[in-house]
Amino acid sequence: MSQGGLTQSLLRYCNQAAARHWLPATGGNLSVRIAADRCLITASGVDKASLTENDLVTVDLQGKVVAGPKPSAETLVHCALYGSDPAIQAVFHTHSVAATVLSRKVEGDTLWLEGFEMQKAIRGVTDHLAPLGIACFDNTQDMPALAEQIRSRYQAKPFVGGLLLKGHGLYAFGQSPEEAWRHLEGLEFLLQCEWELRR
Repeated sequence: MSQGGLTQSLLRYCNQAAARHWLPATGGNLSVRIAADRCLITASGVDKASLTENDLVTVDLQGKVVAGPKPSAETLVHCALYGSDPAIQAVFHTHSVAATVLSRKVEGDTLWLEGFEMQKAIRGVTDHLAPLGIACFDNTQDMPALAEQIRSRYQAKPFVGGLLLKGHGLYAFGQSPEEAWRHLEGLEFLLQCEWELRR
């Protein structure tokens, strides 16, 4: 896909996620890879329901701005995922109620889901009865440290679909923007279902 096509795809998915109330109060950040060593990410503090191309930032995989305004504070998390796996082409971070609250209930470093047909929305999952583990990380304002934790864990044992920051939200990723969106939709649905069961 051309860079222009990737830009329009990113804007479209930002608007769709905002319409589903997954990006309240300018929260969340979405990105797409536009080159082996660069990504396009949403700027800091902008309403994702009304983004324009002027609200997107090009950064390298060290998080340095190449072009555009100030990027999201969590740019390094996106860069950690892109840097860990060249197959990852999009990273979408949301702040839904289900993801935020359920993640605080997780003890340990993995949320296990089992028995939901929607698990098969995640690449490589073919059996809804097989436990699906969602990697979880403690939230922190130290973005370089968090990025390194994610990078180290992914490189030791890659996880698919997404990850959770406790009390913060969901990061979904995929090998294309379309797959990242499918993972986002599927995981948001699964997290909502699991939260309803635990209430």
